[in-house]
Amino acid sequence: MKQRLLALSAATVAGTLALSGCSKGSGSGTTSADGVTTIRFVAADYGSNGQNPTQAYWQGVISAFEQQNPRIKVDLQVINWNDIDTQVKTMVQNGNQPDVLQTGGYADFAKNGQLYPAQEVLSAATTADLLPAMAQAGEQDGTQYGIPFVSSARMFLLNNALFRKAGLDPADPPKTWADLTAAATAMKNAGVEIPLGVPLGKEEAQGEAFIWMLENHGGYQDAKGKYTIDSQANIDTFGQLKSWVDAGLTEQSPASVNRTDLAKDFASGKVGMLNGIPTQLNDVKDMDVTWAPMPSKDGTGKATLGVADWVMAFKKGGHKDQIKAFLDFAYSKDNTVRFDKEYSLLPVTRSALTALQADPDEKALAPFLQILPSATFYPLSDPTWPAVSAQVKTQIGSAVSDPKKALAALQQAARQAGE
Repeated sequence: MKQRLLALSAATVAGTLALSGCSKGSGSGTTSADGVTTIRFVAADYGSNGQNPTQAYWQGVISAFEQQNPRIKVDLQVINWNDIDTQVKTMVQNGNQPDVLQTGGYADFAKNGQLYPAQEVLSAATTADLLPAMAQAGEQDGTQYGIPFVSSARMFLLNNALFRKAGLDPADPPKTWADLTAAATAMKNAGVEIPLGVPLGKEEAQGEAFIWMLENHGGYQDAKGKYTIDSQANIDTFGQLKSWVDAGLTEQSPASVNRTDLAKDFASGKVGMLNGIPTQLNDVKDMDVTWAPMPSKDGTGKATLGVADWVMAFKKGGHKDQIKAFLDFAYSKDNTVRFDKEYSLLPVTRSALTALQADPDEKALAPFLQILPSATFYPLSDPTWPAVSAQVKTQIGSAVSDPKKALAALQQAARQAGE
């Protein structure tokens, strides 16, 4: 699955293909006659439209690492998010997998036995530094293969000016769905164009849907890893979304509206409330807004959607020790904090979380940092999830018209994916 974090923001991952001076398709790293081992590292580009490409960040990390480790060289290839899944798939099929890969998903490679367990390529100190919820999301059958790289979470974003226009107090944001209905109705009556944004277009429908499912104690799978897309809780959730759509409290056709476009509408003052992400912080920095916990059906839900991108280490090259040295260096506090700040992303380690919480320049991130350790993730360890997610993206928007029918169809598709 192209479970890219941005899908943590689709708007921030459209960088151009950037390659180092290395040779492409050279397979895993090698050891030269003078005892210098070269490991091959493929990474995703987090730059936006060619701006602020990730190539420069990794070249800086690698240069510093090679100075400290002169017998290890790192051959870097940075690939556009739109292309990385396809290119890596071809590499693996041709037996040219890299030693280290940073991308959106690890499940297929882990299932096929191609990855080192994380504990074999991370020191005990680095392993202990990973946030527990993040590390657990990287597990498959009880063993961690996916090493979280960066993360994001979701919160409820309010336009305070529109709240006040409707006679509401933004200091008292909706806590239940009944509160949300009342607030959206008041904004509609006050002339707000879109009181509640519910983007269920294919860009990020799987995430938007999951957020609302979580707030009614639902989700895509149960605790045993069985798909429960058509559970009564999920049907009830989409029944609620349908009632908001039918009442004119949302955009007219959620299934045709993508998150990026709705975020722009929020920034222009057209939307009163929506589920927000950290990368919107810069867009709304000059607006009067409130970041609040997600409202749940009964006010007792405390869940939020967490999203992560991953690092993984392939076994084929046999360079476990060199990979371990590089990853321990790459996951140092200074490096992880720098990347998180540069791309407005959230940390995956305790040390980076503490540093960002203490940084006066990162006060805007505080609400996200507070909820991050308890975030809930997609069923990332399930190799069928990429295929299921792809269908959810294009079909779940129709559930606001007929919840039971649409969710039953997706449940059937999920069942077939696992056969």
